[in-house]
Amino acid sequence: MAPTYEIEQLLLAQPSIRTVAGVDEVGRGAWAGPVTVCAVVTDLTEPPAGLTDSKQVSEAKRGPLAVELAGWATGFAYGEATHEEIDRLGMTEALHRAARRALESLPVRPDAVILDGKHDYIGAPWPVRLEVKGDGASISVAAASVLAKVRRDAYMATIGCVEYGFAENAGYPSPVHQEALARLGPTPHHRLSWSYLDELPQWRHLKRHRDPLAGEGQESLFA
Repeated sequence: MAPTYEIEQLLLAQPSIRTVAGVDEVGRGAWAGPVTVCAVVTDLTEPPAGLTDSKQVSEAKRGPLAVELAGWATGFAYGEATHEEIDRLGMTEALHRAARRALESLPVRPDAVILDGKHDYIGAPWPVRLEVKGDGASISVAAASVLAKVRRDAYMATIGCVEYGFAENAGYPSPVHQEALARLGPTPHHRLSWSYLDELPQWRHLKRHRDPLAGEGQESLFA
């Protein structure tokens, strides 16, 4: 099913809410690079054809769709947290900072936020409506998911590290990425607090340890 404005309209029916932003992130599960959050505000007009969750849009179509979305949205903005911030603060706080950067950069301040997922990493002062698979249900969240994905993928394709395949895998643990990491070790773009290093004895000494009270741990993603 295509996303709709049903959630936006439910929120806008409240007298105190006049503007709603859809928010989504990309890069949470990558081993390298930043996490990117996009916030989108619309005027509830019909979106560009083919809009849905970015994972359901082919790579060939995502770029042109993002261009259309940029011209269609009432406002959109990005926020990012670097791999250094992720290592220092943990993913939850990194997402919090990236989301605030996106929301605070919008041309109009939203009165409420629809956030994809089941964990509120944004918090006050915005009322947050959590929506599992919101990128497939809400038009504004779907737009945010496509814009965030295209922006982060484009950035990861510019940083080199050809052996790791970042232009193709965007820092996620593809077989090419895993093989290069085991052979060559982490690049300056890798998240060094993540537990994949525990499974690479020759590079384990590079792991950065964080105070467990300062942020959550990361589960192993090494396949």
